[in-house]
Amino acid sequence: MSEARNLMTSEGLEVLNTELAALEGEGRREIAERIKTAREWGDLKENSEYHDAKNEQAHLETKIARLREKISTAVLVEGQAGSDGEVNFGSTVVVSDQNGAEQTWVIVSSHDAAPAQGKLSVDSPVARALLGCRPGQQASVSLPRGERVLTIVSVS
Repeated sequence: MSEARNLMTSEGLEVLNTELAALEGEGRREIAERIKTAREWGDLKENSEYHDAKNEQAHLETKIARLREKISTAVLVEGQAGSDGEVNFGSTVVVSDQNGAEQTWVIVSSHDAAPAQGKLSVDSPVARALLGCRPGQQASVSLPRGERVLTIVSVS
């Protein structure tokens, strides 16, 4: 795995386990059925349905292998805001920008990230700038649209 760490919440791990079970069960059954049907159509050398199904099978097996690797190397971490109030993996942090607009984010693994749902990857530039900060402190983030200064309002 290219990441030095594979931090994950228990919810994120459960999502990966569910996806893996679906791919290993129903996903493999569907591909096997497609291959079986395509074989019945005759000459395999000129059977595009067979070759498509075999390619899809290879992609499915690659995805299964990657999911297994993610699951086997997962390091379960739950919210660690702690009593010191620092922003850490699993923390819920409320920030305000220069214009006074507030945003709430939960710092999660890259696998669980969903910015539109308020889940920010721990590997993102914004999260990296916020890590270790406490309420009242400011964090400066370099973004493609320029520098952004965020003030930490609260951490839980």
